[in-house]
Amino acid sequence: MAATAVRYLRSVGAPTATEPFDAPAATAAGGYPLPRPGLRAVGDDERLPVAPAEFRHVLGHFATGVTVITACDEDGPAGFACQSFASLSLDPPLVAFMVARTSTTWPRIARAGSFCVNVLGAHQGELCRGFAVSGADKFAGVAHTGSPVTGSPLLEGVPAWIDCTIQTVHTGGDHLIVVGRVAALGAVEASAGAEEVPLLFHRGKFGRFSA
Repeated sequence: MAATAVRYLRSVGAPTATEPFDAPAATAAGGYPLPRPGLRAVGDDERLPVAPAEFRHVLGHFATGVTVITACDEDGPAGFACQSFASLSLDPPLVAFMVARTSTTWPRIARAGSFCVNVLGAHQGELCRGFAVSGADKFAGVAHTGSPVTGSPLLEGVPAWIDCTIQTVHTGGDHLIVVGRVAALGAVEASAGAEEVPLLFHRGKFGRFSA
């Protein structure tokens, strides 16, 4: 089929992928000659570096929710605070989070092969700070149970949770992009007349949503 198409194009004088572009041939075939693309390398003076401080400052204007990603390996529970979490796909149900390559918690989550996303409420700012500290016993005094499918720590009092198995991991600069397949999930229904308010992070500070 492909060979037949190439022979036909050649018979009418049209250029093929194996031939250089020929403006007269294209015109003779009833088309209009296209200009050759101007290709050049990007000069060093055109690659404006982005200072890390400026990057953080500008991206800090984007408000996010806050989660704690947890898992359980042979050494017990592990977890870290994560604001770079997002839903990814409805069919199949996938979510994603980003983690620094230097994270000491990520290798434990990778070994476990699964994780639970604990979506934090507005009242859980201190809980988030505890999971943002490296090297400390993050689960000291933190009540939790095992998630229904993977057994990952499900923190008490979170308004919502997503239980996942690791689907794939992609590289992204100094971070890893972890894609999880949702195995179970749930949300805590607020009491009558009350509304579950999420914990938000904006410009280095915690806050809450107000309609």
